[in-house]
This record gives sequence, C-alpha cells and structure tokens, in this order.
Amino acid sequence: MKRKYNILFLLIILIALFPGCEKFLDEELKGERSDVQFFQTATDAELALTGIYNCLTFADADNRIWVFGDVASDDAAKGGNPGDQADIDRIDNFNIAADNGNLETVWAIYYEGVSRANKLLDNMDGIEMDGERKSQIIGEAKFLRAYYYFWLTNIFGDIPVHLTTPTPEEMQKAKSLRVDVFNNAIIPDLQDAATRLPASQSLSQAGRPSSFSATAFLAKSYLLMEDWANAENAANQVIQQGGYMLVNIYNMNFQLATKDNLESIFTVQHLAGQDPWLGNRLNQWFAPRAENGYGFNVPTQSFVDEFEKTAEEVYDPRLDYTVGRSGQPWFNDTVMFDPSWSPTGYMQKKYLQPLDEVPRTLKADGELNFIFLRYADVLLIMAEAQNEQGKTGDAVGYLNMIRKRARECYLYDENLPGYGTIPEGLLPDVEDQGQSYVRNAIRHERRVELGFEFQRFFDVIRYGENYANNAFNDKENFDYNTNKFFPIPQKEIDTNFEL
Repeated sequence: MKRKYNILFLLIILIALFPGCEKFLDEELKGERSDVQFFQTATDAELALTGIYNCLTFADADNRIWVFGDVASDDAAKGGNPGDQADIDRIDNFNIAADNGNLETVWAIYYEGVSRANKLLDNMDGIEMDGERKSQIIGEAKFLRAYYYFWLTNIFGDIPVHLTTPTPEEMQKAKSLRVDVFNNAIIPDLQDAATRLPASQSLSQAGRPSSFSATAFLAKSYLLMEDWANAENAANQVIQQGGYMLVNIYNMNFQLATKDNLESIFTVQHLAGQDPWLGNRLNQWFAPRAENGYGFNVPTQSFVDEFEKTAEEVYDPRLDYTVGRSGQPWFNDTVMFDPSWSPTGYMQKKYLQPLDEVPRTLKADGELNFIFLRYADVLLIMAEAQNEQGKTGDAVGYLNMIRKRARECYLYDENLPGYGTIPEGLLPDVEDQGQSYVRNAIRHERRVELGFEFQRFFDVIRYGENYANNAFNDKENFDYNTNKFFPIPQKEIDTNFEL
C-alpha cells in the first residue's frame, strides 16, 4: 500500500512519543522497553528511521555546517554584532582552538545521526515486516549514515568510524584516514543504498532519497576524492536516467512555492507552525536585525565581484537572486535593501523568506529546505570530471548548460528588468581554450552557481594550496596544512584517548 505520510509527520510522532527527559524524572517508569524489545515491528523501524532523519534538520540551532562551508570560506564573513558568537568569528579568522563550541555541536549532532543509523541497521534482521520496505529502510539508513560521515570527514579530516554499535570496549577507537572514511564507509553505504532505494520518490515522500540521490551523492564523493572516472560514470547515470532537469528560473530553487522541484535531488525538509518545532532556524540566523534576524553569514565583496556583468553593467541574474545589495529590492519589491543591515553591505537570501511568509515574531520558523544536492551540481561535477580526464570539449557542454539556464532567466522571470530579452553579451558560452582555462571556468561557475549552499570552503581546500592561499590572502592566520581541516573537539579527545 502506498505510504501517504511525509517524513516530517513521522518526526512529529517520534518526538511526541519520546519527549524531554524532565517529565520522565517525575514519573514511575512503566513498560520500559530495551533496544531488543523495541526493534520488533515495522512501526518501530519507521520510528527509528525518523530519528535518524531528525539529525539532518536546521530546526536545531546548533546545526551549523554553514559556519564551516560558508563563513570559513572567502564567500562570507561572520556578520552579526561584533562581539556576538565569538567562536564563529574565530573560525572566520582561522583562530581556532579545539574547545570551539561550533566544533563540539556539529560533531555531536552528526555522530548522533551515525549512532542512530547503526542502532537501526544492527537490529533490522530481527524485525518482521514487508521485505521490500525493509530493504528500503536499510537503504535510507545507509544513505543518511553516509551523509553524516561525509560532513564529518570533510570538516574534521581523519575521524573514527563505527559501522556497528560499539561495545564499551570498542568506544575507544583510533581515527581512520579520510580516504578510508570514503572507501570503507561512505562509498559502500551509497552503493548499497542505490540498489535498495526506488528510482524516484513521490512528492508526498519529499526528503527521502532515491536510488539516483545515492548515485548523485556517489558522484559528489568521488569528486572530492579526485576519482574522476567514477565521478563521471556516476554523474552520467544521473544525467541519462535520473529524470532531473534545471528549472527555468534559478531562484525557483529557493522559494517556498517552488521547492521540491525537478532540480532537487536530496533536500533536508522543514515545516513551519509545528509543536515540537520543525521550522528552519536559518531564516533567523541569516535575516537582518531589522527583521528580527541575527544577521550572520554575510557575503563578502570578493563573492559579489565574482559575478559577471555585461558592458552595459547588467549582472548575472544569480547575483540578485543570491545577494541583497544596495539599490536593489529586498523581497517582493516592497522594500529596498539597506546596506547598513550588514557589516559588509550585503546579505545572502537563499534561505530567507519574506515577512509576508514568516513574520518578525516567528522569524526562526522558516519552511525552506536545505538543498544538499541539486541537478546543477551534478552537471558541474560531470564537467569537472571530464575536464580533468582531458575530455575538455565534452566538459564545456555541461558547463554551458548551467550558464544557459542563468542567462535565460530573462526569458522566464517577469520580475527581471527587460524581461523577455536576454541582455546582449550576458554569460556567453565558454569555449574550449584548453584544460587549464576550462578548469578555471568550472571553478568560477561552481562559486556563483552554488554560492551560500555550504560548499565553498571545501572546494577552496580541494583546489590545492596555491588556490587556497590566494583565496585567503586577507586572512593572516590561515595556513593550508593546519587549516584545511578543523580540530577534533577537545571534549572528544579527552573522552577518546585513541584520538
């Protein structure tokens, strides 16, 4: 029978069944169930799976991967008031100690996701339920475990890996090399997930991965390992068979009315107006203080300068879809952006909603998704993988698909000045002028296309020491070998003597 519920509905059930510990302290424990007793039915499996999804969301204010992907990069500055969130400022300036609170919270949240996935996978054999759904649950749990390890190893480098629930004796475990985290955990989990998950998910199941979500994630993982042939192969499978497409207007990926569209491959879902809370708190973290936000994660001049413009000063439309800047409407043409809202004069817009959707009093209760993977990323992975293998002529074709969509926003978005006509000279196709030229063009395109999607720092680092030193030439504390990964939290080092 087709399941009609959304994973967010399951999350509400899970939290309702397992409320905060304070209430339990005042009650006599009745009908307590051990892990073995709990993992008995299909309902138990679904609830445990939803618990794994719970660690994805930005309903938890401590989920701050944006600090590492954006603020640590050349795209963003901390923002906010000068003395607010000093630990974020320390990361922004590469003055990072192992007791930085942002390290501790991200480590704790994502390893909790790993732990929940291990617990479910350890117990799936003993659960009697429909075989097809059981296999899918295993696939979803492995996909999510890969997701958590992906972020952990990209942020911290070499990390401990557990693929089963450890015994007390196994808790002390040495770090695995980052390459082994990919080869022994992330990639095998995604390969298995791709064989178990359905080829697509219905809109009612938005937020659950499909087999092509897993394959796209494989392409992204191979990219970070510089395994170009496998990255090309995985990306090609998604392109040829996945059924995804670039939406006509770039900004449709970041609007409430058009989220979960055919460009979305895997997104972290949010739902406003719920008790317990399921809204996206990024809406408050990033919004200006004039709208009851905190004003963090603000664009740098370097990021704004990356966007191309014509001889007549017409910018790549992705700039104003992504950034609030002086002289431009903020949202809905009702108010102009005020550069005094930000210490850099700019604010990012991708995870913000206008006040007519989320009023000041409910600013933290956003409903936009976090987009981990979308089709544009896969096309850029394909372009990079091909170019690095010397297939530069093929690579520019995929690169130009991204540029074509960007310039053709003028044909579809009636809010753009001069709607209906592409401005002369806007975002011309990139020509094959050799591997090095196209490599730089791809890197440029990733920066403007995927800006403020929490990816830039990891791109800067993987491009190598010279590129990183140039990107961070204004950060006197930056040292490539020291700062390409972040310190493992001191609390974890004190607990695990093997680290």
